[in-house]
Amino acid sequence: MESGEENKNKGLNSFSYNLRCLRFRCLPSKFLSPESPLPENGSQVESPEKRKPGGWKAMPFILGNETFERLASIGLFANFMVFLLTQLHMEQVLASNVLNIWWGITNFAPLVGAFVSDAYTGRFTTIAFASFATLTGLLTLTIITWLPELHPPSCNVVQSSNCQGPTKFQFGILAVALGCLSIGAGGIRPCSIPFGVDQFDTTTDEGRKGINSFFNWYYTTFTIVLIISLTLVVYIQDSVSWVWGFGMLSIFMACSIALFFAGTRLYVYVKPRGSVFSGIAHAVVAAYKKRKVNVSEDATYYDPLVGQGMVTEKLHLTNKFRFLNKAALITEGDIQANGSVSNPWRLCSVQQIEEFKCIIKVIPIWASGIICSTAIAQQGTFTISQASKMDRRLTSSFQVPPGTLAVISMVTIGIWIPIYDRLVVPSLRKVTKLEGGITLLQRMGIGLVFSVLSMVVAGLVERMRRDSAILHHRADGVAPMTVFWLAPQLILMGFAEAFNIVGQIEFYNKEFPASMTSLANSLFSCTMAMASYLSALIVNVVHNTTGRRGRPDWLTKDINAGKVENLYLLIAGLGVLNLVYFLWVSRRYQYKSRMIIGSDEEDDEVTKSKLDV
Repeated sequence: MESGEENKNKGLNSFSYNLRCLRFRCLPSKFLSPESPLPENGSQVESPEKRKPGGWKAMPFILGNETFERLASIGLFANFMVFLLTQLHMEQVLASNVLNIWWGITNFAPLVGAFVSDAYTGRFTTIAFASFATLTGLLTLTIITWLPELHPPSCNVVQSSNCQGPTKFQFGILAVALGCLSIGAGGIRPCSIPFGVDQFDTTTDEGRKGINSFFNWYYTTFTIVLIISLTLVVYIQDSVSWVWGFGMLSIFMACSIALFFAGTRLYVYVKPRGSVFSGIAHAVVAAYKKRKVNVSEDATYYDPLVGQGMVTEKLHLTNKFRFLNKAALITEGDIQANGSVSNPWRLCSVQQIEEFKCIIKVIPIWASGIICSTAIAQQGTFTISQASKMDRRLTSSFQVPPGTLAVISMVTIGIWIPIYDRLVVPSLRKVTKLEGGITLLQRMGIGLVFSVLSMVVAGLVERMRRDSAILHHRADGVAPMTVFWLAPQLILMGFAEAFNIVGQIEFYNKEFPASMTSLANSLFSCTMAMASYLSALIVNVVHNTTGRRGRPDWLTKDINAGKVENLYLLIAGLGVLNLVYFLWVSRRYQYKSRMIIGSDEEDDEVTKSKLDV
């Protein structure tokens, strides 16, 4: 068993990466842990038996590919709301809808990409195809900003009522570009880290050390990319030219593809080995087909992992959701003479059933994260709208681009996580005797509180900003308030992410068996997708119901005439209701993972079932 320090360091690396990726929705869907067995290797160049892991020889190509790809994707997302408002002259609500719906699709896409990669194409082919799709999307955006026929004519006053919005044809070209980018994200995000891990021999100490170093370099380059994207790239887009801004991202992506294919002869190619999604589908169908079968006391269940010494986390049959157990009940004709299953849609293993039960068990907790992520999503929409109508001057000649303000939340996270991990957790551990200082659900609950507070503060600051803008009545509608008045809400949101989002990722990875790592990480991606759709729903309902009797709605095109603070307070109210729901479902949850320090292995099932929120 690993020491607590090793577990902590490994967990911090994994979760900090996922946290950084949160804002840009680039979570990986599957990666192998250092303890995982070496997969059966295949190769497009040599036979699997003769092929050795590429190791560090392949890393410059993989890390270079990832660095340029992330620079392209993050550089696009960081300032895209500003692009929709200022270049395509979309109304505030429409721009928010486009962003939310697009990110919803983009965050569901990795589920499809993970399935296709695991079951059919393999990681190399999936990444290659997805990279070209991303390049196509970026080139299309560059052409949209370059050719006058593909974007509305420019106007003098941003968000003026005289500005012409995009035509149906122009909107259709934009949809094609965003569709290509979603396809690219669906292939790259679930495969990037696993493909890097595939290059190391996980059965050796050298290979496992190589994987840890790979993660460290991966996270280091990602941090550099974030800084560059939120400063240099955003500045070029805002202050130089959008054509150069998107064109530069296209060049980055082209470099990414070139580096990726340059290492072709060095890579290890892991063959597709099937997806956990197929097993879940088999369990559902088999349970339905056998729903009327009576279970006798001497019933036999199909459990092929027993006694075969397979390296996996063995799940035993439980009485929870007993209606699913019939899927593993062996009836006449289910097993062939050679011991194989005659029809996987009528009989599946106990392992498959229990994996599906893990999902059912976690879903209520998963649902509680949607409202929190909805609050976080406002950083990329209406917070940017606020910033565009505030004093952003740092010097007489330099203004802070609205998209750069996301750095505040990231700095908060970057400072707090090491303090929490190295100082707070050890202190709490002495008192609570819990490995994490507090339970994972307690950590998630604290994050929910911070998300509510951030929305309340955002509402108060927006009311001050709007009153100031109306009082001074400047021609450009900018309030003489420094943009750093937005820092408190962004700092609170950083704490919300550090507690709730990191807690979610750790919770899914610990509560799901090793065979479901891909689905565990994909669940979080689905949380962000559902949050995007919920945000779009709330925005549209508010937009269509609040403007009556000649008064503008809360989210009207002119932010100074609307009441965006009411939207923030509405989300805060939903957050309070969500917190009550979370407390209710979490107190009924029984942990699978071991959390008590020093508890004996035989007592684990007892201690973990007694843990409250």
